[in-house]
Order: sequence, then C-alpha cells, then structure tokens
Amino acid sequence: MAKHIETILAQLGNRSDEETGAVSAPLYLSTAYRHPGLAQSTGYDYIRTANPTRDILQTGIAEIEAGDAGFACSSGMAAIQLVIEGLLQAGDQVVTLQDLYGGSYRYFHARQQAGAYQFTYCLTEADLLERLTDDVAMVFIETPTNPMMVTFDIEKIAQKAHEHGIIVVVDNTFYTPLRQQPLALGADVVIHSATKYLSGHNDVLAGLVACRGEKIAEDLTFQLNTTGATLAPFDCWLVIRGMKTLSLRLKQHEQNARAIVDYLKGQDQVGQVYYAGHSGMVSFELKDLSKIEPFLANLKIFSFAESLGGVESLITYPKTQTHADIPQDLREAYGLTDHILRISTGIEHTDDLVADLAQAFDQLA
Repeated sequence: MAKHIETILAQLGNRSDEETGAVSAPLYLSTAYRHPGLAQSTGYDYIRTANPTRDILQTGIAEIEAGDAGFACSSGMAAIQLVIEGLLQAGDQVVTLQDLYGGSYRYFHARQQAGAYQFTYCLTEADLLERLTDDVAMVFIETPTNPMMVTFDIEKIAQKAHEHGIIVVVDNTFYTPLRQQPLALGADVVIHSATKYLSGHNDVLAGLVACRGEKIAEDLTFQLNTTGATLAPFDCWLVIRGMKTLSLRLKQHEQNARAIVDYLKGQDQVGQVYYAGHSGMVSFELKDLSKIEPFLANLKIFSFAESLGGVESLITYPKTQTHADIPQDLREAYGLTDHILRISTGIEHTDDLVADLAQAFDQLA
C-alpha cells in the first residue's frame, strides 16, 4: 500500500517493536550487543556500526527522500564531511555555489587549503552548468541558497552532470522532503542539517544523508563506520519525534513567512525582500545600516539567534553570525551585504509576528 509522506512521517518507528507493540519507538542506549554464539550476530554488535534507534531514523530519511540508504550523523557539518570524504579522492574537483552556508564554505576552504580537493564557486546556474566537465568529480548545491534564497534546477543540473559522470549532491535543509525531493529529480545524494526543520525544536544537533545507488551507499556506510561521526541514540529519538510533526509545522512556518513577506514589501525602511516560495526562510535588506542594531534590540518575540527551522521565530545577521567566515568581497558579489537580515519564522500566531516587526520598525522612525 502506497503511503503519503505525511503518513510515513507521523508513523515513523511505530511498528519497530513487534514484541511489545510499543507505539512510540523504544530508545536503545546500549553500546554493546551480546552475540548468540561464535561467529553469530543479531545484526547489532557495536553502537558505532549499528543501533536500532538510529536504524529507524536512517530508514525513515531514505524512505521520505526516495533513496536507497540513509545515514544519521552527529551534525549537519558531519553529514557534509561524510559525503565529501566518503565519495571523493585526493585532488578531486568540486563545483559548488558562492551563495552557500558559511559553515560549508569554511569547511570547503579549509580542505582546499590543505590540498585535499579543489573547489570552484559559481554565482549563477548558467555558470555552474558550463563548468560541469569530465574533470569534475562532484557538484554540490543548496537550493534555495542560504541566505539569498536563489533556486536552482536540480533536474537540469543532474542531467548535465551525469553526462560527465559527476556525483550530484544537494543540501535540502531549507525545503525538506515535503517541498523537494532531490533524489527523485536526479541527484545522487541529499543532505540535511536535521538540527533545523526535521527535528524542529531547537534542542538537538544532527545531520542526515540519503542516497541512491549501491556503490555510493557502500562508500558512505564504510566512511561513517570508520570515522564514527554517528548520531547518538537519544538524539536520533529526538529527531524521530520531531519529524512526526514536520508536515503540520511546515504549513504554519510557510503561512507566517508569506505574511511577513507581504508586510516587509510594504515597509518603507526595507529594500529587497528574498523568499523562495516555500519554507519559513525570509531574508530582507534594511536600508539604513545604522539601524540594524537598534532594530534587533527592539524585537520582543523574534530571538536574535543564528539557527533556523525551529518552532520559535529567529532572526539572524549573517555578516557576524552564519556567514562571518566568508570574506566581505565574496559575500557582496552575490548580494549578501551588511544590510541583509535573515528570518526563520516559527509557528507562533501570524499576527503576533507581524506586529512584533511593526513595533520594532516604528521605534526606528
């Protein structure tokens, strides 16, 4: 029986314990597992290699992303590292975006400085497509981008990349599998900072990966077991619990985001407003740079913090927070100036969020 993704999410892990019939998936904390006999295994030997709670989460992310295998990592950056280190060889070339999460850029830059890989950064889809040649091993994109909310055509990029034998990796953190399934569009690997929308409560650090293809799955399995950057069982359980309500939360995130976009577009102290059409992520330009600090101080409901995707609404100043490691000239090349603020809408009442922004702007007048 085919099931909608909302049903899969709501029932994640519900029938994992046939012996007791537990509706909520049990939490397995054991680090070691008893062998039935010599050269015999229950399928679980040591926690780094496999854990029943982690298996529920890994199977779940593979299913909702239409993948063949899933992997749960200790953070979103650990998930990116798993994919880069697990699928590339020394000296490989990677084509990626200039408009990229600051942590991804920091890691890519560090690996290039160490001589491990070569990264080429692109500003536009046309530029990226032109650079996909036989010399490239991987293309790594976020869509929409963080924080300028530019979308890229995954299907078109994957088609061109595969003509040259290039692995296609997509960071799907902003849109989630409810709004975009990169593997179904031709990507080979999809990454999530599960700290964000998937867990959704600002209380767990996690990264998830899903992939298609036996070889890629084998390589990632080996890499994760070897390096040990796996997600702890309790954190897996928290992500599972969070994912059960993702579809409901995302509807409110998006309702709030659209109302905020409408408000900001009519606010004369705001320049450009950036919204990709889905999720709760909105960026905007405050015209007067000197008002950034007082505006942030005036907010009563939005918290000035640098994460996203949780039930509480947050506002971020990328220059000093999420993108502080990207040189100013590079940031400004794709529009990330010192005037940009980024909002992650929570699930509070829409009117209260708009009213909070309005009173903060009123105090600047």
